[in-house]
Amino acid sequence: MTQKTEQKQKSHDAILASAATLLLERGIQASSIMDVMKGAGLTVGGFYGHFDSKEHLFTETLRSTARTAWNALLRKAKEDAPEAPALKVLERYLSRKHRDAVTPTCPLPSITAEVSRAGEPYRGGLEAELQEFVRSYAELLPSGARRREKALAAIALMYGALSLARAVRGTKLGDEFLDAARKLGAELLTKEGA
Repeated sequence: MTQKTEQKQKSHDAILASAATLLLERGIQASSIMDVMKGAGLTVGGFYGHFDSKEHLFTETLRSTARTAWNALLRKAKEDAPEAPALKVLERYLSRKHRDAVTPTCPLPSITAEVSRAGEPYRGGLEAELQEFVRSYAELLPSGARRREKALAAIALMYGALSLARAVRGTKLGDEFLDAARKLGAELLTKEGA
């Protein structure tokens, strides 16, 4: 790899890292190309050497940020509970620690409403990642006819409960959302034939 190619890759990675930070902090619409490039330590003029548009940048950022967070969650769950990783994913995702993180790692609870309003290309990028989440989570479950359905339900329960718990963080209700979702999710995942 030439020095020029290496530098271009470093700049590309810095742009993605800056965009990921802004995505988690502000969302898509409130993040400008100027802010992204400033966070990357680069000038705005260099942006189009890496991305065609803001939509291209944030679609890639959404996908890579969501994938990274999900894969880290799966990996840690498999390490900590190889006998029941699906339950460990549910437990970790719906923990008070995850809800209260100063810097969240998973963008989905924060940006799903924005993606819904903005439409394409964000919707397609999110759908592709969610399809992979469902596939990989279903693989953690015992084989059966309703494996995919359970994975879909558990993921919806996790994201929905975390979103609501974050919205009312610091209240008894916020804790109740997490506790109830963990309990019902565990029942869903362990019930035979359901």
